[in-house]
Amino acid sequence: MTATHEADAVVPITTDLAALAHALGPSLAARAQTADDTDAFVADNFADLKASGLIEAGVPADLGGGGASITALAAMIRELAHHCGSTALAFSMHTHQVAIPAWRWTRQQAAPVAPLLKRVAAERLILLSSGGSDWIAGSGKAEKVEGGYRITARKIFTSASPIGDLLMTGAVLEGEPEGPQVLHFGIPMNSPKVSVLPTWKTMGMRGTGSNDVMIDGHVVPEAGVALKRKQGEWHPLFHIISMIAFPLIYAAYLGVAEAARERAVAMAGKRRPSDHVVTLVGQLDTELRAAQYAHAAMVATAETAAPSAVTTNEIMIGRALVARHAIAAVELAMEAAGGGAFYRDSGLERLFRDIQGARYHPMQTGPQHEFAGRIALGMDVATVF
Repeated sequence: MTATHEADAVVPITTDLAALAHALGPSLAARAQTADDTDAFVADNFADLKASGLIEAGVPADLGGGGASITALAAMIRELAHHCGSTALAFSMHTHQVAIPAWRWTRQQAAPVAPLLKRVAAERLILLSSGGSDWIAGSGKAEKVEGGYRITARKIFTSASPIGDLLMTGAVLEGEPEGPQVLHFGIPMNSPKVSVLPTWKTMGMRGTGSNDVMIDGHVVPEAGVALKRKQGEWHPLFHIISMIAFPLIYAAYLGVAEAARERAVAMAGKRRPSDHVVTLVGQLDTELRAAQYAHAAMVATAETAAPSAVTTNEIMIGRALVARHAIAAVELAMEAAGGGAFYRDSGLERLFRDIQGARYHPMQTGPQHEFAGRIALGMDVATVF
């Protein structure tokens, strides 16, 4: 695919996935405003993604998938966001839940992940992430019962919840000799003990369907527990998660900022020329380029680095920079476009609201700064998240 932005030289969009996302774009965009206006999940857009084969794009080829790299997956999500931010962000959650076990399969020969990846490819399963509600501290309650664990939990920010097949989540098991433990497992969304609560009424990214999911007594068999770790401390798996997930999630926000730039420049070009508008556009491109460079570094790190606290630090610095500069770029886009940006019909107003979500994913500003400072000073970061 031919690059469409000057900074694509930083992360070349040359994959078939990005081209396919571009081809789907007009259909996705046509539904985006309606979803935003009605708080409706972009179900038809996900149906297009599923029909196109993008659901299994990140599954290794030897397990039946597309074998896409992190670079290719990020370019795909970034392109989707040019057309519908909600579709891109919600799909990034599925995509990273596939990319993490795919990385483990290809880099660590982790046999336990193979059955899940094969199912994603064969059945086009949509994986859900409970995201921020299952960060290092975990959430929810696990009780030991015969043959497994009874789970009671309310999982927030569960993107694509209306159509997900399997929720990749966890819960806290108290009373263990070594202290509280977080159990990790998958729960089928069709369980009678699982329900979706229509809570997603938000400023932006309104079409992601990131509702709360209630788990009320679902029993996870002992064999279904993929990981048991100490609560409140970094585990090696979370360094893998950080390395893989955040370049994909923030590809969505970078794409939103790029879409805002395109609209703003087109609108500014119709205004009476002034030095002020010219300067605003120059500032906009400078901020956007900073976000693109930071995101390119995140992707390069995910492709080449080994998971560790040092790698997580690099990823989280990149996440902070992408968020900061992408938000600044969209603010400048609103101003450069003039009063027309204030109208919903312009599309910029929605992009301005959507970009605000970049503030809220882990690690947020305070913990990220502390983590970076401790790494720089050679201090322990095990409980900083």
